Amino acid sequence: MIRVLLVDDSALVRRLVTTALQADAEISVVGVAVNGRDGVEQVKALDPDLVVLDIEMPEMDGLTALDRIREDRPRLPVIMFSTLTARGARQTLDALGRGASDYLAKPSGAGSLGASIAAVRDELVPKIKALVGARRVAGLPSARPAPVTQPVRRRLVRTAPDALLIGCSTGGPDALAQVLSQLPAAFGLPIAVVQHMPPVFTGMLAQRLDGVSALRVREAAEGDVMEPGQVLVAPGDRHLRLRRVGAKVSVRLTEEPPENFCRPAVDVLFRSALEVYGGNVIAVILTGMGQDGLRGTEALAARGAQVLAQDQASSVVWGMPGAVVGAGLANEVLALPAIPARLRGLAEG
Repeated sequence: MIRVLLVDDSALVRRLVTTALQADAEISVVGVAVNGRDGVEQVKALDPDLVVLDIEMPEMDGLTALDRIREDRPRLPVIMFSTLTARGARQTLDALGRGASDYLAKPSGAGSLGASIAAVRDELVPKIKALVGARRVAGLPSARPAPVTQPVRRRLVRTAPDALLIGCSTGGPDALAQVLSQLPAAFGLPIAVVQHMPPVFTGMLAQRLDGVSALRVREAAEGDVMEPGQVLVAPGDRHLRLRRVGAKVSVRLTEEPPENFCRPAVDVLFRSALEVYGGNVIAVILTGMGQDGLRGTEALAARGAQVLAQDQASSVVWGMPGAVVGAGLANEVLALPAIPARLRGLAEG
């Protein structure tokens, strides 16, 4: 059983989340707390496998509680429960920067209680299982070590690449900050990023990344042109496609159906990049849950693209990069701190 502690000041939310989680045979809600102070004490008393932590609470808010939890339990998975507002997005990104593992946006309140329970169950249960599973595998001394993946021997495009494409999900905001902060303003490639996040959150994320990077980072808008030294982040709930218009490559945002349960989806970006750049790109898959990006990477790799995947040890969840590595598509499997230097070298051709 996965033992979950729920911390939220709303009785309705506690009931909703508890009902959603208890319906899964592998999850047990072992405790509930009504504020951050109570939550910190119950972490010590109950030793849960994971904490679902509200942000805005009386007595002690979720950010302060997260700091206190991290002092004693630096590896305990914590999922922040936030609102779909600019304030909620800002606080959520603060929490991720302080060591939260992931987040979930609260239901908007529209629809029935049953629909809200189902929405929470469908989004929260997979996150809990992925985070706890990754922690248990990493923490088992008797577990067999992951095999060392050798670079894939494949014919690569030999000219200087035309663009850098990055896909990520769980753990992605921190990983993106670490990568982009180490790339110089003179980095010679345009960059497009798909990070699984809802609207409002992606715009706030782009602002934060712009503040830590010498590159220009912003949320992509319809018609934006891919330019060297610029990073365009796919907006929440929109697929980002690339298309060639004359000599330039521009952005098209669409509301086509989700792929891999995601919109934006990495696969959509990668397929469209293949149409305009062929295989003359660098594709990077960072930490994330699921397998989004696998099919798009497969198509790019077949045309000679350079594929980098984050390694398991430095990933919050090794779902997306692990799928690419497992399929034999990665030319290099690198720890997160090693990726920026490798990108600088590849960008120079």
